[in-house]
Amino acid sequence: MKNKSGRWCSNTAYEWYNARPWLVGVNYVPSYACNTTEWWQDGADDSVLIDRELGWAEEIGYNTIRVFLQYIVWRDNPDGFKKRFSKFLDIAASHQLSVMPVLFDDCAFGQPLQLDPYPGKQREPIPGMIMPCWTPSPGRKLATDPGEQSWIKKYVQDMLQSFDKDTVVMWDLYNEPMNEAAVGTPDFLQNIFNWARESEPSKPITIGVWNDNQSINELIIANSDIITFHAYTDASGMKNKIAEMKTLGYPLICTEWMARVTGSSFEKDLPIFQQENVGCYQWGLVNGRTQCQFPWSNKPGGVVNETTGWFHDILYTDGIPYRQAEIDAIKRLLQNPV
Repeated sequence: MKNKSGRWCSNTAYEWYNARPWLVGVNYVPSYACNTTEWWQDGADDSVLIDRELGWAEEIGYNTIRVFLQYIVWRDNPDGFKKRFSKFLDIAASHQLSVMPVLFDDCAFGQPLQLDPYPGKQREPIPGMIMPCWTPSPGRKLATDPGEQSWIKKYVQDMLQSFDKDTVVMWDLYNEPMNEAAVGTPDFLQNIFNWARESEPSKPITIGVWNDNQSINELIIANSDIITFHAYTDASGMKNKIAEMKTLGYPLICTEWMARVTGSSFEKDLPIFQQENVGCYQWGLVNGRTQCQFPWSNKPGGVVNETTGWFHDILYTDGIPYRQAEIDAIKRLLQNPV
């Protein structure tokens, strides 16, 4: 059942959630891509590498992945973009991995920040910085252009109508609204929710709670079929965050977690997610051109934190674990659940 806005009621949300295995996965960016444009644009994708890397995820025991899309790549060639995304979904399915696509994103990193995506060759990664080439989707210029709104609506509805099938587990409509690009306003987010509802997807739609912006969070919570959130914290902070989110009365999925410098730990945190029946997607899988071994605070030329080690990621590009003990802990829990 749905309420007047079209949002799933709590019972419907729990029926959907409980009909699935415990969702445990990663935020996946292939190691060859520095950002979403380099990943998805024509001529850039490497399906052989993606197949190999998703095979490693399957071997560890993950059952789902969260992936970021790029509006400008669709805008440039919708059919070509959808063909590449469909191929990606097939590869994921061959490894028993469901997919949570992310349509929009307000994040930007590097110096200087790139607040608008652009086609073609991307800036080379800046040594010592995390995700230094990352760009938002659709970015500041397009999101604030009144003439672009009809195209943004077409993108939402084209993706939801074209890929509302088994491999897609749910739709994450917008990552971290009002982050650096600062275009994910309440009005823009409400439009995106409305356009998604008009597509009548059979899968739940959501946007993750990630900061303390009350106006954004109230809108997100009021419109999301499943409550999702980000939590880069230690085990105690994770317990507190889950307890807070559970008061909302809906199933929970943590769509971003795992930053070693904040106290995150596979050995401590994964059992909490399991005990609380909360789905979770860590960041990330293979350490590549996004350079997620470096902390958020690093400036150009920065180094890996000597005490905690890598910030994110669990595998080198050859599939060798960064820390074998972490992989062993993940496998023990995922392959031999309590």
